[in-house]
Order: sequence, then structure tokens, then C-alpha cells
Amino acid sequence: MNKIFSVDITGKHNFLFVGEAGSGKSEVAINFARHLVEMDDKPVHFFDMDMTKPLFRSRDVMREIESLGIIFHHQEQFYDAPTLVGGVARLLKDEGCYVVMDIGGNDIGASAIGGFAPKVNNDYTDVYYVLNSYRPWSDNLDHIDGTLSAILRISHIKLEKVKMISNPNIGLTTSADEVIEGNKRMAEMIGLYKDIEFLCVKEELYEQVRNDTKIPVFPIHLFLTYEWNKV
Repeated sequence: MNKIFSVDITGKHNFLFVGEAGSGKSEVAINFARHLVEMDDKPVHFFDMDMTKPLFRSRDVMREIESLGIIFHHQEQFYDAPTLVGGVARLLKDEGCYVVMDIGGNDIGASAIGGFAPKVNNDYTDVYYVLNSYRPWSDNLDHIDGTLSAILRISHIKLEKVKMISNPNIGLTTSADEVIEGNKRMAEMIGLYKDIEFLCVKEELYEQVRNDTKIPVFPIHLFLTYEWNKV
């Protein structure tokens, strides 16, 4: 069990991760699903709903995800043509399991969840918006507001459902100082807008970062580095 990370999910069993392409939401979603497996014995279903890009998708490490005890769902695509993953509606209603959904980047990707809005805008679902202060679309409040507004408009998710996740990084070489600085900058930008629910950091940087913030720090393992393709 991951005892060094704690976030209140009382009464929740569905968790959706949205955000701009490149924010790191797939990585965060995979790690959150792993966290659920470690903290409870309920089945954890993971839906890869990302239909907007050919790289850095959860399905690329499907076998590794399944080895963690996570039930993986996705739909094969032909030349990245939009597809609908089966089983979403049924499992979103099932209180006997957890559902983690990795929604495609930006408003185009978010369209995949629009038809399920009535099953998302409820008390047992959390929607996490992943922000990376080092990406150009998250470098000021106007960009954040514009992207988030477009995602909410097409997905029909209510603004009050959204919780902000800070994931400041510049890739594999990210330092602890860059994480701390990026998170502070993000907190200042959205301070009057939303609170940050938790901060994501590479697991090897956790000890260097955890005492520099008052919000929960989520140590994540990097699955989507594509180093596995070089072994």
C-alpha cells in the first residue's frame, strides 16, 4: 500500500483524468489506478479513451498495467479513426469497482466522454484536470481557462466537478527544484480559481519535494518513457 500518499476519495468510485495533450495525464492516471489497487481490494478498471495522438498512450504499456492487477479497456483504432470503448456506461454505475478513465488530450479528446455526462456529474465521480506549468498552454490563466472551458463545453462536465492536479515537469531530466518552482507558479496562477488537489512528482524526487509544499505529494513511477522499446 502506498502509505506516503493520501487523498480523500470517500464515497467515490469513478475517476476521470482530462487535460491538454502533453500534460502527463496518462502517466498520472496509470499511477492513480495503481494506488487504488494498493489501497483496496475492489477491482480497478482502467479505460484508455485517448483517440487524439499516436504516442504516449496508456495502451502502449497495457501489459505492464495489467501486471499490476488493473483491468485494462481500450478499443483498437484504424489510422486513429475515432472509436468508442465498450463497457463504460455499465461500469460507471458499478459501486463494486473503481473506474479510472484516461481521456484524450484537449477538447477533441474530451468529446469521447460527452455522452456519459449524466453518469459523470454525480457525487461518486471525481474529475481531475492535469496541469503542467512548463507547457505553453498552461503558462498563464487565460490559456488554462480557454482549454478547460473548451473541454467542459464538449464533454458537458460541470466546472464544480473539476479538481486541479499539478504535474510540473520538463521530461526525464526534471529536478526537484523545477518541480517546486513549477508548482508554486501554478498555485499562484489558479489560487483565486481553484485549489490544487495534489502535486505529482517522479518517485525518486519525492523525498526532496514533500516538505516544500502543504498539499499532498503523489510519487509516480514513469511508465511512458518508451525506454522499454530499447531493451
